[in-house]
Amino acid sequence: MKKRLLLAGVLLAGALFSGCAVRTSVAVGFAPPSPRYAVVGVAPGPGYVWTEGYYSYRGNAYAWVPGRWMRPPHPHAEWVPGAWVQGHHGYEFRKGYWR
Repeated sequence: MKKRLLLAGVLLAGALFSGCAVRTSVAVGFAPPSPRYAVVGVAPGPGYVWTEGYYSYRGNAYAWVPGRWMRPPHPHAEWVPGAWVQGHHGYEFRKGYWR
């Protein structure tokens, strides 16, 4: 019984504090470099979709995240690529998503 209460307390504390460390967006004062382009190979299987690479801002510099093959979460899903957009506070990255 004590172990269950301890586990429940740890899980509850983790859930409460997990939102404190999450950062939803970063405003960067300068634009990312031009995207990199590469030859896209053959899909690893039927139904896979290529998702383009993008620049992520890590620490104090942009870092390239290469594209990859992904399986859509449901039939007829479309991949909307992420993009850097200029806002009032600098450039912000909008993550890619399935629709």
